[in-house]
Amino acid sequence: MVPPGDIGPIPIWVGVYLFLALTGAISSYLFYFRVVRLIRQGGSVARFDHPWQRLTGATSIVLGQRKVLQRVPSKDWAGLAHALIFWGFLSFSLSYLIFIFIGSAWKSFPETLLTATGVRIFSAYLDIQAAVLLVLLAWALLRRWVAKPRRLSFDLTRNMDSVIIVGLIGFLMVSTLLTHAFFVAKGGHGPEAQVFIGGALGGWFTSLGVGQGPASVMHGVFWWVHLAIILGFSIYIPFSKHMHMVAAPLNAYFRSLEPTGVMAPIDLEKAERFGAGRVQDFTWKQLLDGFACAVCGRCTDVCPANLTGKALSPMHIVENLKEHMQAIGHQGPRNPEHVEPTPLIGGPISEEAVWDCVSCGACMEECPVVVEHIPTIMDMRRNLVLEESKIPESAMTALLSLEQRGHPWRGTQYSRTDWAEGLDVPTLADKPDAEILFWVGCTGALEQRSQGIARSMVKVLKSAGVDFAILGEEETCTGDPARRMGNEYLYQTLAKQNIETLNRYNVTKIVTICPHCFNTMRNEYPQFGGEYEVLHYSQFIDGLVKQGKVKPIKLIDTTVAYHDSCFLGRHNGVYDEPRDIAKAIPGLKLVEMSPRHRERGFCCGAGGGHMWLEESGGTRINHARTDHFLETGADTVAVSCPFCLQMLTEGIQAKGQEGQKKAMDVLEILAESLED
Repeated sequence: MVPPGDIGPIPIWVGVYLFLALTGAISSYLFYFRVVRLIRQGGSVARFDHPWQRLTGATSIVLGQRKVLQRVPSKDWAGLAHALIFWGFLSFSLSYLIFIFIGSAWKSFPETLLTATGVRIFSAYLDIQAAVLLVLLAWALLRRWVAKPRRLSFDLTRNMDSVIIVGLIGFLMVSTLLTHAFFVAKGGHGPEAQVFIGGALGGWFTSLGVGQGPASVMHGVFWWVHLAIILGFSIYIPFSKHMHMVAAPLNAYFRSLEPTGVMAPIDLEKAERFGAGRVQDFTWKQLLDGFACAVCGRCTDVCPANLTGKALSPMHIVENLKEHMQAIGHQGPRNPEHVEPTPLIGGPISEEAVWDCVSCGACMEECPVVVEHIPTIMDMRRNLVLEESKIPESAMTALLSLEQRGHPWRGTQYSRTDWAEGLDVPTLADKPDAEILFWVGCTGALEQRSQGIARSMVKVLKSAGVDFAILGEEETCTGDPARRMGNEYLYQTLAKQNIETLNRYNVTKIVTICPHCFNTMRNEYPQFGGEYEVLHYSQFIDGLVKQGKVKPIKLIDTTVAYHDSCFLGRHNGVYDEPRDIAKAIPGLKLVEMSPRHRERGFCCGAGGGHMWLEESGGTRINHARTDHFLETGADTVAVSCPFCLQMLTEGIQAKGQEGQKKAMDVLEILAESLED
């Protein structure tokens, strides 16, 4: 875009830089007081480690649009359109630097930098890109306001802000083409005049009788209008959802490098408040999330709670926190006794929504700008439980059992070792030098249906000649239910008790049958010094099968649909191992619950303590997941988690399919295929 002439006696570059300085000052003021100052109220969190890992990851997320594009393989083209618009934005941003901000002061700079040929190619590219972006923007408007897919049907995604932004970008593209056109019409020459669409428009204007004088005026008008929109954006952005253009790259850089199933510990001795119920209780990263949010609706569109008619919307959680923060303004110096003018929980964010979360991680998997919804929700739970003593009755019952009996299964008549009767299973007390500790878990030991998984595990381990033992009565709950239900104090009590027991026996390698135990011991026990090699059975047994130590030989003639446990798959990336075990079983045919499988799996409804929490309303999540299984036509739904087993077993019963369909753990199917 060749700059027009000077402004009378004032060189054009002076006008450009005065305009830039003015809008830059206004934008900086707004950015600081509407964004930075508010975010700085948040508590500290360590996000400055591993800078190279953070930078490379952020580059793929931002410049590569990796998470934006992750739905494209499933024929969702919106991500591709967004990526093309974003890459167009980068191209035009580079052109502004070259042709406007430097080119207005140093007119030969573009050709000095790019050569005349480079300027011609880049100008032609921008000319075509402007037309392409206009088509994409029109498609985006039609999709949002006419087609209206579910994720764009929420109130936040119906905001007119999106129309304003698309309109401004669209007019930028129009002004680009018209600036090119009138430059050609006024007799402009050189490499920037050799553009296709602008050149054709310029020729058309000339044929209509537009003289060089009027064309020169219009060239200047559209050039300055274009610049005004560019610089006006910087003032408008702090007021709009497009603040994510600035905040998202920062959010990507400062993302958590931990597995998504990890919750940060609370220093119970030093913490002034537990959990988060006020703006100042959240970390600065959690507050940044609200500004990074693109209000695209992807998180809510995949949330099992929202899809089954409950109050929770992950998008509304982060957006309502941001809007609450902006509404009440800066709350002054950090003060644990400070009371906000209006409450957050029970106000913009309902208690019901906080308790609806099953911590499955679908929202975080989908989010293109790396918003971390679950830690924010779980911190609000901690606040409700530890500060406000507000907890659903069903959760209180489970927590009371955990505190008194070391497990959440109130009412069970089983001991920790009844399931192993007649199996000759050694305990560490009898065999302290065992190579492997088989961590049975509360559900595998104390819930009748799940005891079959534990017995199958013993059969498989013995068939492979594995040297193992259990803790027996010395085993207590890992604390996962307590932590996910908000009682961090009880969680830490249980965790430290287990770590003390494990260290007393010098345990180094643990194999679990429960993904929740696996996630907690592998990822969260190191927070308290519990460093062990922890494997889920699928990882360990898959290795034995591939080594030939476990040999399934009996034909199992059935069709199996595999269900991914959230805490095994999405939170810890274990997808292939349980499938590989299933594929090794003779006669078994494995099918997927597509498209809701692997990274896009659908929770069984038991996560986040919901094995014991009653759902607030709508359809039961496990019933929705059972429908997904029934749609496959498979005989059996296979799982790798005792929670999933219970939820899907109940779902099959509720659908009246008991006798025709069944739920089994992959381990149980494998054990059936072994020699007796």
